[in-house]
Amino acid sequence: MPHHINIDDYDYPLPEDRIARYPLPQRDASKQLIYRKGEITEQVFDQLPELLPSGSLLVFNNTRVIHARLRFVLPTGRPLEILCLEPLSPLDYQQNLSSQKTVEWKCMVGGNRKWKTGEISQQINTPQGEVTLTARRGDWLDGPFRISFSWDAPKLSFGELLVAGGIIPLPPYLNRDSEAADQNRYQTIYAQPEGSVAAPTAGLHFTEAVFQALDQKGVRRSFVTLHVGAGTFKPVTTDSLGEHDMHRESIFVERALVQALADTLAAGAPIIPVGTTSMRTLESLYWLGVRLVKGNTIEDGFVVGQWEPYQLSAAELPSASEAITALLAFLQNSQTDLLEGYTQLLIAPGYPNRLVSGLITNFHQPRSTLLLLVASLIGEDWKKVYDYALEHDFRFLSYGDSSLLWRRDL
Repeated sequence: MPHHINIDDYDYPLPEDRIARYPLPQRDASKQLIYRKGEITEQVFDQLPELLPSGSLLVFNNTRVIHARLRFVLPTGRPLEILCLEPLSPLDYQQNLSSQKTVEWKCMVGGNRKWKTGEISQQINTPQGEVTLTARRGDWLDGPFRISFSWDAPKLSFGELLVAGGIIPLPPYLNRDSEAADQNRYQTIYAQPEGSVAAPTAGLHFTEAVFQALDQKGVRRSFVTLHVGAGTFKPVTTDSLGEHDMHRESIFVERALVQALADTLAAGAPIIPVGTTSMRTLESLYWLGVRLVKGNTIEDGFVVGQWEPYQLSAAELPSASEAITALLAFLQNSQTDLLEGYTQLLIAPGYPNRLVSGLITNFHQPRSTLLLLVASLIGEDWKKVYDYALEHDFRFLSYGDSSLLWRRDL
């Protein structure tokens, strides 16, 4: 059980000048560290197809970052910033963003103590003309607030207003405002459904040229959607992991992905998530399959809990193939093509990785749940990997370099 993990054991010194504040001019020109069986090598990212066996399945998170940061000015002249975290009404992302009526979001509010009145407004220039967007503060939700938004242009959707008046929310550790280039570079080239407040940054390195080379190698690719929340940047501030509350994120998975997983497992080929969000999604699917194998139901959607995987012994667990086959059968029998739900899964040392053979990911913050996830895959060798990256001029965090980490027992 990882409850007693001391987060001090997952700290390391990260100099400010090693944080990549801007991306490289070419996406696939980043460096890539390769870890396998205790050995470390490095190359350029565009050589990735050479490292993956034919028949491998890469799984990408295709979420798109929304212009979630809105800036208002209070009647006193003081600035106030609202960061939209997740929709409350309508609850569905696409319905909310396409709504032409009042919507509600869970939001962080910068300078909320200065917001004394019930509502504030700002003028937004849109292709249809100037629109007044009004924000009304509601209940405090133990950190965030419930904020309702309304506007005086009934033919415009809330998503269109965010595009016109919002700002791409760069990670706080970049310590700079969003610039014009970030509109493109802080999105993957395959981003589609809108909903994230942070990019799945492991995918930022991929280009059409890399995709073509992967196709020629016989490496397949599939997509999941996990809308990344601001909690991904939340460090573990408690002494032990058991006191940390893992953030919850929305997941959308098509039946075609589950079928691809079943086929890959049957062929004995590697399944490699691109990014920690893809890995959390895949491992969450396994636990849904476990419920079905054990005769439980998931008809009402699903929520995978933070500690759920740690409550069963290894002897009680079905194989990855059994779990995914059960999940596929459920989707087929219920004639459902899309599985929607949430995951709060915390992957840390001691977690029994069930589906993945490796991971493509960037280099993460000290004392973060993302670093704990890496350590679950390669054990104490995470220190060797990060020491190497620091000593060999790798660039860290969202706009930084990449790594291909194979599971230590493979």
